[in-house]
Amino acid sequence: MSAPDGHGHPTLASYFAVFVTLMVLTGLTVWAAFQHLGIWNTPVALAIAMTKATLVALIFMHLKYSPKRTQIVFVSSVMWLVILFVITLSDYVSRSWLPIYTR
Repeated sequence: MSAPDGHGHPTLASYFAVFVTLMVLTGLTVWAAFQHLGIWNTPVALAIAMTKATLVALIFMHLKYSPKRTQIVFVSSVMWLVILFVITLSDYVSRSWLPIYTR
């Protein structure tokens, strides 16, 4: 998806391709919202959302064509977010679940 001049920037065609892909994924999100997928509703919606966020970050925010240092900062940020989620979820899962109102 880089330009023919070799500078490593997206072309106008790649912007339109990503835009069309984002619109298709948005339609897929709406379609999936009306389907009964049971326990898979949330994972499917999150997978579509992560795909759209990845496309936006890589192409529209030029992360794919940015220097390595910027990519390292981005990956470090995502890893830190994952660590915070793991810590929060481990606390959430490890609590003993007592009824709020006991009489």
